[in-house]
Amino acid sequence: MPEAALAQQSSEAPLVKPLLKVDGLQGWYAESHVLHGVDFEVGEGEVVTLLGRNGAGKTTTLKAIMGILAKRSGSVMFDGHETIKLPARAIARLGIALCPEERAIFSSLSVEENLMLPPQVRPGGLTVEQVFELFPNIKARLSSQGTKLSGGEQQMLAIGRILRTGAKLLLLDEPTEGLAPVIVQQIGHTIARLKQEGFTIVLVEQNFHFAASVADRHYVVEQGRVIDTIPNDELDANIDKLHRYLGV
Repeated sequence: MPEAALAQQSSEAPLVKPLLKVDGLQGWYAESHVLHGVDFEVGEGEVVTLLGRNGAGKTTTLKAIMGILAKRSGSVMFDGHETIKLPARAIARLGIALCPEERAIFSSLSVEENLMLPPQVRPGGLTVEQVFELFPNIKARLSSQGTKLSGGEQQMLAIGRILRTGAKLLLLDEPTEGLAPVIVQQIGHTIARLKQEGFTIVLVEQNFHFAASVADRHYVVEQGRVIDTIPNDELDANIDKLHRYLGV
């Protein structure tokens, strides 16, 4: 191969190692076909968002990646492993964790019991003290009932809980939904810190301004497909198109 072609090929090579690659992902709720061939990839250490209107298939995509969608097909490659036929427990052991929109805080358990509930499935998870460093509010409320926390504190607890597991790919579903601006800012600082620590994050988010503050790249989801990809540094040039996609 000529040197010029080699140089061009090298310049076009990905800058980061792909950790997650989703190809032709199909998903169903009973007989309802929701995902129609989702394609995207995430480099190791990146933060990407799935943007789209309500009902576009964003949350379903996260559930399909995690293996908690009853019927799915296509390909989900994670860290060199094909996961499409694996149960959720096996996918978790590979290093993927989902923080759902509803947070799943157990009312019958204290904050401490909620935090310690999931097992460590891999080495490399944050210690309890490191979680407290990220979310000092949690440490001050350890003996409280989990659902007695404010919405923002519950979100911190839900994120802190999966950070203990050893997961290196975090699927965060609407982490800022219904939260006060000061808490949204704190969640943003947390995501930036986790990125610095080497975590890879896929973020479903309705708050576009928040998404723009934390992400490397945005995938636009519509009717169960990814219809566009917008690098964060090209947002200004694509803002009108993005507003049309999101119905803003």
